[in-house]
Amino acid sequence: MIRVILALVLMALPALSAAQDRRPSHCIAIAQTTPGIQYLHKASFRAPVPEFSVRLRYVAHASFLIQSEDGLSAVTDFTGFVGNVDFIPDVVTMNHAHSTHWTANPDPAIPHVLRGWGEAFGEPARHHLDLGSMVVRNVPTDIRSWDGARKPNGNSIFVFESAGLCIGHLGHLHHEPSDDQYAALGRMDVVMAPVDGGYTMPLENMMNVLRRLKARIVIPMHWFADGSLGRFLAGMEDDFEIIETGGSEITVSLRTLPERPTIMVLRPSYLRDDE
Repeated sequence: MIRVILALVLMALPALSAAQDRRPSHCIAIAQTTPGIQYLHKASFRAPVPEFSVRLRYVAHASFLIQSEDGLSAVTDFTGFVGNVDFIPDVVTMNHAHSTHWTANPDPAIPHVLRGWGEAFGEPARHHLDLGSMVVRNVPTDIRSWDGARKPNGNSIFVFESAGLCIGHLGHLHHEPSDDQYAALGRMDVVMAPVDGGYTMPLENMMNVLRRLKARIVIPMHWFADGSLGRFLAGMEDDFEIIETGGSEITVSLRTLPERPTIMVLRPSYLRDDE
């Protein structure tokens, strides 16, 4: 019996060591936000990011460029194209619902390619990538197939932790998260949310998700015309301030988060060197 217990302890040591080495998530540990005054800045994606800040650029459809102050970059729902530029992000994330959310042939020069689905059917992806100034992790969710059947763990909500901010990208979310999934997400300061109203989930369900997440900034994505975007904005105007930025990017810090939850409408724009 003693030998069995000793063997079990020795088997657990590597896992315990890995858990101790992993940076704890401040998004889960700290359930608070810091209000601020101003939060909108415009700059080229090549320009340095201000101190204690993160820059978010809406590239296309569900793809965003996320940049930290020390130059790290991540692209969400990466399709292989971000614009006619010579640019290799440090991290790309992908989801499996449609080909507009992933590519089978990402550039091999990209250091970290994080797929939102597991290698085997129904197997969840498990990511916790610590790059120092940015942590990227995921919370698996299910998707629907074309015939309406539920496919487990085909999507991931990716969370980017940088400059003290907790930034969530909902991917191709097809259902309201469970209590356990909300708990795994933790605090959200900024959320990129699909608001097409059908390909992902009905607008009322998406509104429920965003009201529960209580992010200070929501950025609509995955809308195909101003009609679906307008219906979403009309349904949220009692709970959120709405700002049409007229641009494609914002720079955010904990110190400059809006006091009232705010929907910031960005217009997609591919990367260009002549900006």
